[in-house]
Amino acid sequence: MTTALNGLKILDFSTLLPGPFATMYLADMGAEVIHIESPTRPDLVRIMPPYANGQATSHSYLNRNKQSIALDLKDPASIELIKSRISEFDIVVEQFRPSVMQRLG
Repeated sequence: MTTALNGLKILDFSTLLPGPFATMYLADMGAEVIHIESPTRPDLVRIMPPYANGQATSHSYLNRNKQSIALDLKDPASIELIKSRISEFDIVVEQFRPSVMQRLG
């Protein structure tokens, strides 16, 4: 079955609610969404109750239909990995404070 956004690739650095909510809808419409999470600092939505089957229901809901990878954005190797693959994506979604993405290169 072909969906509206089939073939669209999105790199998602967002956390908490607004960004993951937006990318959830894009994933629901067929976009391939890769969610980048920190391996050292958990997304606050991941630890917010209620839980079902040991997982926060809000985290499961907001990240449905997405792939997820843990990358430490303070690790130069992780930054190089992202830089080498970013041209494969059509859209980058982030919610960092101003100039953070510039500092990351």
